[in-house]
Amino acid sequence: MHPFTACTFLLLFFAALVSSTKLESMTIQHVLVPIVMEAEAKPFVEHLGLESVEGFFPPHTPFLAYQGEHHSCKVTVVTMGKDTVYGTGMDNVGTTSAALGTFLALSRSEADGNPAQLVMNAGTCGGFQRQGGGIGDVYLTTGVAHHDRRIPIPGFDVYGIGKLETLNPTTMAKTLGYKTGICTTGNSLDWVEKDDEFMKDSNASCKDMEAASIAWIAKMHDVPYLGVKVVTDIVDGPHPTQDEFLENLHSAAKSLQDALPKVLEYVTDKTGQSDQEL
Repeated sequence: MHPFTACTFLLLFFAALVSSTKLESMTIQHVLVPIVMEAEAKPFVEHLGLESVEGFFPPHTPFLAYQGEHHSCKVTVVTMGKDTVYGTGMDNVGTTSAALGTFLALSRSEADGNPAQLVMNAGTCGGFQRQGGGIGDVYLTTGVAHHDRRIPIPGFDVYGIGKLETLNPTTMAKTLGYKTGICTTGNSLDWVEKDDEFMKDSNASCKDMEAASIAWIAKMHDVPYLGVKVVTDIVDGPHPTQDEFLENLHSAAKSLQDALPKVLEYVTDKTGQSDQEL
């Protein structure tokens, strides 16, 4: 058992949930939606009729941006583009590209004089049988952390886990019929036993490859973060992760297309109401 105990994890996340941000008097006029994979983003972009924005990112970066309006709220979707560094042409998955792309997008929106008031990270995730998760379930995050940054040195252990609170989505989840839970992040699609220890200790309901890094960037910019995740595979199930992921990616993207407009509408409708949690 690593020195950062289950009790410590639970205390940290309990504190995060108690103090999680409410809408209060904030007005959301611009939502930034980082979605790592093109296949995850395409149905949503097409559904909202968002248009590609040339020159949004520096020309030597692979990231892509799409913008438009939905219910009088500006929506900017950014994807992480395709790999050119390693010559694979694959989607730039993982924490590095997600963090950089989100940082550049938030910085650009601030420079343009129309800063985002909410970062809504949408994408697929793994779910857990032990938490009642199933293929196609939609989760709204209550917190994020890393499950593969193992630094067993006092102080660095807490930094490595990188626990952060998110907007409190409890009321919204009940209204829309979605689940809530903590999402942990790692840079591998599969997992090893030590990862699972961290996921159990953090009480993870879903795992992905970007949420904690995007929430970290949002925190730097003092912008609230909310994760919207659709389950493509069952982490503790009997089937290989990669097989389930590929089999369910298309249907999960369709689920995101259905869920994201509902979440956007709920968020924008609830702004300006005093002491209103999501």
